[in-house]
Amino acid sequence: MATRPKVVVAHTLPDAGLALLEQRFEVEAGGDRPDPGWLRKNAPGAAAVIADPSVRVDGDFLDVVGRSLKVVANFGVGYDNIDVDAVRARGVRATNTPDVLTNATAELAVALMLATARRLAEADASVRAGRWGRSAASAFLGRELSGATVGLIGFGRIARRVATLLRGFEVRLLAYSRSKGGDADGVEFRELGDLLGASDFVSVHVALTPETRHLIGAETLAMMRRGAILVNTSRGAVVDTAALIDALRSGRLAAAGLDVYEDEPNVPTELRELPNTVLLPHIGSATDSARNAMARLCAENVIAVIEGREPPAPVV
Repeated sequence: MATRPKVVVAHTLPDAGLALLEQRFEVEAGGDRPDPGWLRKNAPGAAAVIADPSVRVDGDFLDVVGRSLKVVANFGVGYDNIDVDAVRARGVRATNTPDVLTNATAELAVALMLATARRLAEADASVRAGRWGRSAASAFLGRELSGATVGLIGFGRIARRVATLLRGFEVRLLAYSRSKGGDADGVEFRELGDLLGASDFVSVHVALTPETRHLIGAETLAMMRRGAILVNTSRGAVVDTAALIDALRSGRLAAAGLDVYEDEPNVPTELRELPNTVLLPHIGSATDSARNAMARLCAENVIAVIEGREPPAPVV
């Protein structure tokens, strides 16, 4: 009897995808964020490795897995953890899970705008500490999202969904994108500097590439309207953390809502200690419907490649 192909899962995969894989393959799962040593020990001989953005897939890792490897399937839309050139050079496929997490991430971006604008984290902490009082209540003066100018950096699937969700707030929508121009459903396209200077809220929605690393740094933060709010649900390294901390301390920015960080899961103490931040543990896609859909698509990508078919969501 022929041995079934081995699939190594480098993190917890929801049952919606795991069950599909277990019907066809020998599956070895490392659980939630396994030790890197576990992955290097179990990956050799695998036909597929399911990774997430925290797992670095470079030439060295690919060589450890060996010539059996057919596909690296990312459980997520971002794939900056994958050395695409190294994958391509070895004739391996790479896939991701776009579209299915668009709405969940877009809703979280809007939630971060509201949470920072209305200072919800600060107010919640005050109540939990037993400091409810007239003076405390009057101190949590925020701002309304309605009628504000919102700038979207990047205008892909998630940013477009954010724009749709925000229309109910009657905001003015600006967008910066190297691939778009003109007007799209009431969105005004601007150069980056113009957008930063005109926006009350700036929400980041670009992939992490060499060109976008620290796109939001000291120079661009200085272009932002004083007292603006920054939201990032894309990739942590798009924002220079040290420069962001300085801008928050100085009052250049009123607040920041972050779901992603440069060195996840490590969040600098200086950032955690700032009261004018809302900090989330990378939960943009963390809804049952989104995660189950991601798991199914991830499994479908693996099944297609191993069976010699084109995957539904190819990267390479």
